[in-house]
Amino acid sequence: MLMVEDEPVIANFVARGLREAGHNVDAVGTGTDGLHRAREETYDAIVLDRMLPGIDGIEVVRRLRADGNRTPVLMLSSLAEVEQRVEGLRSGADDYLAKPFAFIEVLARLDALLRRQSGSAEEVTRLRVADLEMDLLKRSVRRGGQLLELQPREFRLLEYLMRHADQVVTRTMLLEAVWDYHFDPQTNVIDVHISKLRQKIDRDRDVALLHTVRGSGYLLGVRR
Repeated sequence: MLMVEDEPVIANFVARGLREAGHNVDAVGTGTDGLHRAREETYDAIVLDRMLPGIDGIEVVRRLRADGNRTPVLMLSSLAEVEQRVEGLRSGADDYLAKPFAFIEVLARLDALLRRQSGSAEEVTRLRVADLEMDLLKRSVRRGGQLLELQPREFRLLEYLMRHADQVVTRTMLLEAVWDYHFDPQTNVIDVHISKLRQKIDRDRDVALLHTVRGSGYLLGVRR
């Protein structure tokens, strides 16, 4: 389990309690470190403070969800107004607990998240958007039954777009999820790859699937 909390007293208290309950715990004190750990390691759940140095908890969750990371997140915060709790949940957190809290409630909420996770459906191995199909195990893509030859980066780009089908995906989201850039390199790398991908999946097709949303980003799906 990953604990991301910048207040040492709270971090030590919760981490000690989780270890006593039988959990292995990695604890870090900044949003940047938390995001890095969550991307590099696999955890059963994440206990995440909202107000953190560097990247705050809201942004950490948003980036993880943009990556396709579905690890359950329990967000802790002294910000307890309804609007603030709603913002935390809408950012991608699975639960939100206001400070001060009792440790027994933290443990109960984590147990509930872990039960929900273990009862979830099996990992998706096939993605489909209209007649475009991706087999994640075979690393193959077909449209209308025709096999498409994609380069590794094109495959990763298409996978991300398919996982976010019918949603506008921004350039920043693509730079972070597909290229692992956390800054704008000021190049046309996305435009080049989108153009190549569009040629492969939409060329000579009656219905286009990959669309540019001017001023916002890109969308994969059937536009009506």
